[in-house]
Amino acid sequence: MGIVEDLTKLEQMLADLVLRYEQYFTGLEKREPLSLRAEVEKAVRLYTGVPINNTMYKHKFTTLVGRFNTYREHWNRILRLIEEGRYSRDRFISDLHQRQHAAGRPAKAEATRQEPDNEVERVYREYCEARKICNLPVDTVSRDQIRAAIEKHKPSIKNKLGTDNLTFRVVVEDGKPKIKAGLRK
Repeated sequence: MGIVEDLTKLEQMLADLVLRYEQYFTGLEKREPLSLRAEVEKAVRLYTGVPINNTMYKHKFTTLVGRFNTYREHWNRILRLIEEGRYSRDRFISDLHQRQHAAGRPAKAEATRQEPDNEVERVYREYCEARKICNLPVDTVSRDQIRAAIEKHKPSIKNKLGTDNLTFRVVVEDGKPKIKAGLRK
């Protein structure tokens, strides 16, 4: 094969590898995609010492190699965190997306139709579910605490973003659930 086909194949393999690692880190895949990673490394080594005369292909190759190296460092860091037991898989987010997809309604459309009390209820349920996934006690949090936290931070967020058209979501960071605010779309 020529360099054009090899670069196209390398780009596709890298995209597949990124997807497989994301699935592995969320827990959807049980094994790390080491064979695909080895194939990508082999394809990179194939043209590493070869001079590429066409500037466009040379640029594409160096860009792909740079992207692969960046991802490799990221993956190695996450794998190290998993080995040390300090990484919590984002199963909450993937489960939430699967439930919303199974219900047949997108999350954005659902969020725009909600009333403020319904939004507090939704955030409370998501927060409790996130605490369960993170192996934290759920009975220590009440709806009133969630409502108070949202109301406490709403004015400062409103001033910061310049609008009161806000929506709240639950994210898991460093193994702990947190409530984040953003603009409603």
